[in-house]
Amino acid sequence: MPTTYKVLGQITPAGVTETDLYTVPAATSTVASSIIICNRSLYTGTFRVSISVGGGATANKDYIYYDVIILSKDTFIATVGLTLAATDVVRVYSGGIGGDHFSFSLYGSELT
Repeated sequence: MPTTYKVLGQITPAGVTETDLYTVPAATSTVASSIIICNRSLYTGTFRVSISVGGGATANKDYIYYDVIILSKDTFIATVGLTLAATDVVRVYSGGIGGDHFSFSLYGSELT
């Protein structure tokens, strides 16, 4: 089973809009090793990250981070070690005045 280490997803979503950051491809498993969220805004904001099994609609049980406060010009870095199956989706959301100035990056390995 070959392993590919890579940037799984990078996005600057519109503020207050849940957005897909990464979808596990068919016939693939993924280990997401880290997630980095950068608040490029002049304002403090919040973020959310969820994992939806099989790409289903986001439910309360899917959140791994919910309305975490991140200061202006600050970066949140987490080593997560998430194991994901084919079609699972990592979704992100940023809120607050500067919510449209957040950058999300997900790193890890795909196993095919």
